[in-house]
Amino acid sequence: MSTEVKNTSDIKVTVGLNDKNVPVKITWEAEDNPNANGAQEVKAILLSFFDKETKDTLKIDLWTQDMQVIEMDRFIFQTLRAIADTYFRATQNKELASEMQRFVTYFGEKTEIIPKQ
Repeated sequence: MSTEVKNTSDIKVTVGLNDKNVPVKITWEAEDNPNANGAQEVKAILLSFFDKETKDTLKIDLWTQDMQVIEMDRFIFQTLRAIADTYFRATQNKELASEMQRFVTYFGEKTEIIPKQ
């Protein structure tokens, strides 16, 4: 597989802050996003990068002041579910991915995002 860059795509995140530097508006846009015309407003972002040199994870976690707890519960539930799926696709470690999904189910039940089984 070639490592030569053939094309690039920019993703832009804009954070509007109030007078106390608390996020009140977050938008994102990608020049090649087929599902949107311009910036899309969101209530929260979780953005992680894996540093090539230090092998550390660098992250940005932001949410607007009007994000409700139930919305954060749903956001984290969906994010955890996606992380477990991504982990399986990247590693093919079915056993550990299944354990991660078990925790996601537990989290979803405890936050009442999903009904108890």
